Amino acid sequence: MAARFANVNTLARCLVQSYERRTLLPLLSESHNDFGVSAAYRVLDAISALRRAAGWHAVGSKIGFTNRSIWKRYAVSHPIWAPMWSNTVHFANQDCGILKLATLVQPRIEPEVVFKLSGPVPATQDAEEVIRSVEWLAPGFEIVQCHFAGWRFTAPDCIADFGLHGALVVGTPVPVAGADSGRWATALSDFGATLIRGSAEIDHGGGALVLGSPLLALAHLARELAVSGQAPLAAGEIITTGTLTDAWPVMVGESWRADYSTLGTRPLSIQFT
Repeated sequence: MAARFANVNTLARCLVQSYERRTLLPLLSESHNDFGVSAAYRVLDAISALRRAAGWHAVGSKIGFTNRSIWKRYAVSHPIWAPMWSNTVHFANQDCGILKLATLVQPRIEPEVVFKLSGPVPATQDAEEVIRSVEWLAPGFEIVQCHFAGWRFTAPDCIADFGLHGALVVGTPVPVAGADSGRWATALSDFGATLIRGSAEIDHGGGALVLGSPLLALAHLARELAVSGQAPLAAGEIITTGTLTDAWPVMVGESWRADYSTLGTRPLSIQFT
């Protein structure tokens, strides 16, 4: 029988301990009554407070489950978001990142589009307006992880589980501030993405799978923050907008690459050690 919903701070400490020890947890949605989305975000806020107290610095946000094509597989029906930290965001050296997997649990790779903001993001469906809030864009790999066995969870579980965020590796930025907003709005909805492991093409996707465009995913986050009373997005924040393909398990010794075809970014590679 499930227990009553535990104290938010107690659950936050439990999740941080699982993160640090790289252990699995029972599903919070099954072990606690009334554990829904709002409760999960309260736990995530408590985790953020613990991390700030430990000296961590927030640098932006990840948006998850913006790719509707994987909703059925993971039993979710809406996007989620979570903070990212200076401890977890890394910039690739010459388009090649290196990441140790030893600190992660059940890691998977997601090719994404990353934005750095130049100002507040309007809560609009007009992609041309949204791109005007962007300083640069870049290819990125979010390495997601899951502290629940077999990647089985509900939306509240994965929200509380750090939004499944493990690490973000960012490729070479492409400046867009002051550029042709219409061209970029079109490119971000039309480009294709190829995910490659070694020399084998593993998956294909593209910008249209991410709520129609990574720019519209960014606008979605702006609306969600406004509705929930959170601080709005601001200049300097780094936002990764969700996977362009399915998420794929990764192992030590593997090398992966993402090519975003017509988007105009350089291919990004990552080596797992």
